[in-house]
Amino acid sequence: MHIKGKHILLGITSSIAAYKAAFLVRELIKSGAEVQVIMTKDATAFITPLTLSTLSKRPVYIDFFKPETGEWNNHVELGSWADIMLIAPATANTIAKMANGYCDNLLLATYLSAKCPVFFAPAMDLDMYAHPTTKTNIQKLSDNGNILIPAGKGELASGLDGEGRLAEIPEILQIIDNHFNPKLKGKRILITAGPTYEKIDPVRFIGNFSSGKMGFALAKAFAEQGANVHLVSGVTNQTANHPKIKVHSIVSADEMFDKCMEFLPKSDYIIMSAAVADFKPKSTAKNKIKKEKNDLKSIELIPNKDILFEMGKKKSKKQVLVGFALEDKNEVLNAKTKIEKKNLDYIVLNSLNDKGAGFGTDTNKVTLIDKKLKMIELPLASKTEIAKQLVELITK
Repeated sequence: MHIKGKHILLGITSSIAAYKAAFLVRELIKSGAEVQVIMTKDATAFITPLTLSTLSKRPVYIDFFKPETGEWNNHVELGSWADIMLIAPATANTIAKMANGYCDNLLLATYLSAKCPVFFAPAMDLDMYAHPTTKTNIQKLSDNGNILIPAGKGELASGLDGEGRLAEIPEILQIIDNHFNPKLKGKRILITAGPTYEKIDPVRFIGNFSSGKMGFALAKAFAEQGANVHLVSGVTNQTANHPKIKVHSIVSADEMFDKCMEFLPKSDYIIMSAAVADFKPKSTAKNKIKKEKNDLKSIELIPNKDILFEMGKKKSKKQVLVGFALEDKNEVLNAKTKIEKKNLDYIVLNSLNDKGAGFGTDTNKVTLIDKKLKMIELPLASKTEIAKQLVELITK
């Protein structure tokens, strides 16, 4: 790992997951990092400062000063010392205070003084994590340049099962390691995601059921490796919580085509994961078509531009172009045909016949095929995990 010699300021707040901080400190120290722990007072109810001090080989800071001596724990110096600040676990309360500039403990004062990148790993019960207020606060922190380490899914302390668990320790370590040694630093990525909508009239459209989850997961996976990502997305409720991702929202295939052509010349990798509508109405009604008049007897359709085909014609030999294929018959044959026809370096095949894959799911199962027609099957996993595997394979 590339953490050796780095100064890591670890903030621990009062989540039941605070006990995992012992394992996190141990692994950071084993990797050669210098770790300074700051705790909130309530966090000490879940794990003792003595444990963390023993593991980190440093005193643990909790208060602004020591009442018996008046010795000040200088939050400004702490913020300047660190190469990164990591708050793990981060409770809903601390996240809210960070997002709104509250400063009622040493951890928050140090956060406001920190000149280094700040990572935060939420840990709370699923209802708290899903609450609109928490989501808003997380988004605000991300918009301010803080780096979210998303909560995982699984069994929670309440006995419920869902999203809200502290990210696993190996995942946190990998994200930190990637920060110090970004494999794709300086690389420029163009990704498309989500559906396109083609207007029939001001209120109706032709579209599809794509959620955009796969494209957003790919954008995050590339950004975590240090790449700068332009994400051209159709209508979706997905959000990109990473400072290296710039989202460009579009609606129609024509709008997506224009944006892609704008960013194509300066992109190193082009990942076309959007579900682009193949057809659009030949003409769009200016006013809502009234069903009482029975005006909508038929819609004359014309083909949309084949964005992937056009990209394949224009890409240079130094650029890597990846297409996606969602098939339900002759899947492999159809996918392989597209590689040559559209001048692709890779194609990612989804089969509608695979349970848990395709539109709207949190999981996926894909086959990556390269231009030599070599196939690599990626078994069913979360779209986040599939995205990480695809990035690793595509960028080798």
